[in-house]
Amino acid sequence: MGEQQITSLAELREHYPTEPVGNSLAKEVDRITELYARWIGSSPFCVISTVRDGGLDCSPRGDGPGFVRIRDPYTLEIPDRRGNNRLDTLRNLIADDRIGLIFLVPGVQECVRVRGRAYLSVEPEVLDSHAVQGKRPASVIVVQVERVYFQCARAMKRSRLWDAESQVPRGVLPTAGMFSEEAGAFTAAEREAYDDALEARQLGSLY
Repeated sequence: MGEQQITSLAELREHYPTEPVGNSLAKEVDRITELYARWIGSSPFCVISTVRDGGLDCSPRGDGPGFVRIRDPYTLEIPDRRGNNRLDTLRNLIADDRIGLIFLVPGVQECVRVRGRAYLSVEPEVLDSHAVQGKRPASVIVVQVERVYFQCARAMKRSRLWDAESQVPRGVLPTAGMFSEEAGAFTAAEREAYDDALEARQLGSLY
């Protein structure tokens, strides 16, 4: 027998019979309010979700608290700092402008979700305004906000994400070089050289 699946909205509602009520629905707003602005201004990290033909991508973004700038209550600016130049998120946005964001604040168990549409700005004044250490981002993702709401703390509480006692020593997990070796991109010697130089290379190319 095949695995039992939910394949229709009717089956989904039957499986989850309790309707969302009260604040679960009413908490959504269509703009960055003053309270949400305070939250986003305290966040040094967000995850960007974009869509492409045949799939979805999620990508982390991080910098100093408030690196995602609030242009106005309906517009956010996210600088695209140096990375690996795969350009997954940017290519997706050119093909499909839908975007989702989750903002995290270290030590805080709730998070904030934003949904909207986005485009890539290379306006010189916009790029200049996001310069760090004299270096401009290559582009800025401009998000036209449609929905904003907070996410409750259950996932963080279950995962104990911010608890120091739950932190995993880095040495017990595979390195970046190991993943590349497994994929056939590196020999063992290349993997070792890559991992040995990785920390210094990343610190020297943050911006």
